[in-house]
Amino acid sequence: MVDIRKLREDPGLFTKGAEKKGFDADIDEILRLDEERRRIQSSIDTRRKELGQKSKQLKGTRGAAGAAGAEGTESTESAESTHGASDKSTVSNKREALQAELKSFSRSIKDDEQKLRLIEEKRNELLLRVPNPPMEDVPVGKDEADNVEIKRVGDIPSFAFSPKDHVELGLEHDLIDIERGVRVAGSRCYYLKGDAALLENALMRYALDFLDRRGFTPMITPVFVREECMVGSGYFPVGREEAYSIEKDGLFLIGTSEVTLVSYHMGELLDEDDLPIRYAGYTTCFRREAGSYGKDVHGLYRVHQFQKVEQVVICRNDPEEMDKLHREILENSEEIVRILGLPYRVVEVCTGEMGLGQVKKHDIECYMPGRDSYGETHSCSSFGDFQTRRSRIRYRSKSGKNEFPFTLNNTAVASPRLLIAILENFQQEDGSVRIPDVLVGYMGGKKRIGGSP
Repeated sequence: MVDIRKLREDPGLFTKGAEKKGFDADIDEILRLDEERRRIQSSIDTRRKELGQKSKQLKGTRGAAGAAGAEGTESTESAESTHGASDKSTVSNKREALQAELKSFSRSIKDDEQKLRLIEEKRNELLLRVPNPPMEDVPVGKDEADNVEIKRVGDIPSFAFSPKDHVELGLEHDLIDIERGVRVAGSRCYYLKGDAALLENALMRYALDFLDRRGFTPMITPVFVREECMVGSGYFPVGREEAYSIEKDGLFLIGTSEVTLVSYHMGELLDEDDLPIRYAGYTTCFRREAGSYGKDVHGLYRVHQFQKVEQVVICRNDPEEMDKLHREILENSEEIVRILGLPYRVVEVCTGEMGLGQVKKHDIECYMPGRDSYGETHSCSSFGDFQTRRSRIRYRSKSGKNEFPFTLNNTAVASPRLLIAILENFQQEDGSVRIPDVLVGYMGGKKRIGGSP
């Protein structure tokens, strides 16, 4: 969630940010509701103060009534007795008037408190849909065609034979079974078999070991979460159509361990000395791929279930530190791809391709011969305090002030997309597939899949 104070101070920044990203955000309505909320809150606060003062007056009339009654009882003269009764009646009338006024005050306050709750709910619902403005240096564009290539690394393979795509290779070596996957679970589902299953596991374990050496804490997290976790990490309410739900239990399957790793500290107060926190989450992930029908339908490029190791970092509320860590986790993923020996490129993602919370984003795209192009395999994102505000995560700074930390994330490895790149780039003329050297140990010493002995 964006900072409402910043939105009040500079609504144009958020209006332009929404336009750049291609999101609808009713900034004017949010500000109108916010102003009404503050007006009603001020009125309630004033009346509560008056209510307290009138309550003290009512207590005073009770004492006065007792004194008047005592005075009337002690008097032995008829005139004095009549005078005491008159005083008691006056005080009683005053008390009744005050009691009626107090009831009216209390009723009006309760009515406005209910109105305030409804206004706050509506304002917050709209606030949850306001995108985080992208950083000023992010390229402006509508779609992936407007992403800006930063660099290319590695040579695109030149085959002395007609190369096969991953589906052909998978069938030839009995590695992939899409037909039975669809029969069992529906479209975009599949089985990995034999060496493909082992190779995927090798990729995941290699990435965990790599990040563990770099100070990341390996984590295996739940794969379903409560709705507040999806809201807190920024995947709801925008993007709800992408998630699979378990309606009976009010739970949702995650599309990335970013959700569970950010939510790990939901509602907590951290200590500045413990930052930055680095996590490497290894989970199965699920995405409905809503709206992608007819797109990338061939093979395993766009599927509903996949394995991923994700980098998630929580750092101080410091743009320079966030930038440094963004470069760090991007370099981690680049080094993994370089060590695997895959040709790749890095692109800076344009505003129209960014999500609701991202302020800066880079993608790594590995070359896939079957597509005759580069395909996205990694996404590196910085969020500022967008996720921590929504998740109510703070840290106690050394100055004593409680701050919202910044969050970042990036894919370390994801399969089957990296599996596609490995199978297609490392296929040999004899039909075999060479296993990247760094994964041979994780494959029990096996150096090739299929081919001549």
